[in-house]
Amino acid sequence: MFGQITGSIRKIIRNITKKGILTPEIVHDGLQEIKKVLIEADVNIDVAERFVQDVEKIATGEKVLKSFAPQEMLLKIVYEELIKIIGNPEPLKISRTPSVIMLVGLQGSGKTTTCVKLGNLLKKKGKNPILVPCDVKRPAAFEQLKDLAIRYEIPYYSTFMNDAVKLAKSALTQSILKRNDVIIFDTAGRLHIDDEMIKEAQEIKENTKPEEVLLVVDGMTGQDAVNIAREFDRKIGITGIILTKMDGDERGGAVISVRQVTGKPLKFICTGEKIDDIEEANPESIASRILGMGDLRELQERAKEVLDAEKQKEFQEKLKRAELNLEDFLEQIKSFKKMGSMDKILEMIPGGEKFRDMLDDRALIRTEAIINSMTKEERRNPSIIDGSRKRRIAKGSGTSVQEINRLLKEYEMVVQLMKQMKKGKGVNLPFFKGFL
Repeated sequence: MFGQITGSIRKIIRNITKKGILTPEIVHDGLQEIKKVLIEADVNIDVAERFVQDVEKIATGEKVLKSFAPQEMLLKIVYEELIKIIGNPEPLKISRTPSVIMLVGLQGSGKTTTCVKLGNLLKKKGKNPILVPCDVKRPAAFEQLKDLAIRYEIPYYSTFMNDAVKLAKSALTQSILKRNDVIIFDTAGRLHIDDEMIKEAQEIKENTKPEEVLLVVDGMTGQDAVNIAREFDRKIGITGIILTKMDGDERGGAVISVRQVTGKPLKFICTGEKIDDIEEANPESIASRILGMGDLRELQERAKEVLDAEKQKEFQEKLKRAELNLEDFLEQIKSFKKMGSMDKILEMIPGGEKFRDMLDDRALIRTEAIINSMTKEERRNPSIIDGSRKRRIAKGSGTSVQEINRLLKEYEMVVQLMKQMKKGKGVNLPFFKGFL
C-alpha cells in the first residue's frame, strides 16, 4: 500500500544517521529528501512542508543530536509526527436507534461495494444493518447492491422507486418498523460533481438526518481524492472519508494528506475486493506500515476473526510434542489464506517487505497443490514417499519432482527443529518457503 514511501524513508533515515555525529545541517538535508519523497507520493505540498518542519524542530534538539541511538530516535520522531498529520481516530458514530449513514461519492469510486463491506463489518459487530440503494438513475446500481446483499446475507431495501428522496424516506420508515439499528444509504454517483447529484444528496440528507455522511473516494487518485473531498464537504457537508482501492496504490499520499487538507477524519480504508477488505483507519497502524514497522494489531485482529481457536491450540500442542505432519501444514495453509493475500500479511509484519520475493501467494498455492496430491497415508507419514510416488505427486499437482524434494527437505528440517525444542534446546525458527 505504501511501497513507494516505505523503502525511501527508511533508506534516507539510515543515510542521515550512518554519518556518525548528527548535525542540524545533516538532519535538514535528509528531511528535504523525505519531503521530496512525500511530494512524489502525491502528498499535498503544504502538508509535506509542515511535516518536515515539525520533525526538524524536534530532531535538531540537543537530546536527539547527542543520542547514542540517533536512528531509532529519528524514526520515533517521524513516526509520532506522521500520527499527528494523519489525525486522531474518530470511531463511526452510531449512537442513535436507528443510526443513519449516508455514502456519497463519484461513479467508479467503489461506493456500492463499500456499502456492502461496511454493512458486513457492522453485522459482525452485532448490529442489524439494512442497505438502501438510492441510485434510481442507474437500475444496474440497484441490482448490484441487491445481488451483493443477498450473497453476503445482509438485509436490503428491495422496493424500487423513481424518486431517490421518496425512496430514502420510505426505506427509513420501513427500517424502523423492522428494527434495523443501522441504515446505510448508497446514494447516486456521477462521473463528475454536478448540480443534480448535489441537490439530490442534500435533500436525502435533510430528510433522513444522518449521523454520518461519508465520502467514498478512490485512493489511487491521490491529490485529486483530497480535492474531491474538499468539494463534497463544501457542497454537502461530510463527516468523514473512506479511501478505496488502497491495495493498488503504491504511493498512499491521500492517506497522509486528507485530514490536514479537509479537516475531516479518515474513517475507513478498503484494501482489496473481498468483503472483509475494509479496516477502520487507525493512525498508529497506518504510520507503522508507512515506515515498514508492520501492523501487528491488525494482524492479530484478522487472526482472531478467521482462525479456529481450538484448531490453533491443537496445532501448538502437536508442535510441542513434535508430532506435526503434512496434514497439519495443509490446515495451516488454508487458515493462512483466509487472512488475506501474502502481500497484505507481509505488510503487517515488521520487516515483512524483505520476504516479498521469497514468499508469495503462488508459493502457497503450489505447496497446497503438492500436499493435496498426496494420499492420506503419505501426508501422515512422508517418509514413505519414494521416487515413483514423487513422480505421481508432481504430475497430479502440476509441479516438479525437484519441488517435491524441496518441500520434503523443508519438512524434515521442521521435524528436526521440533525435536530440538522438545528437548529444551533454544532454536530460532526460520521462514520456511511455502508453508510457514
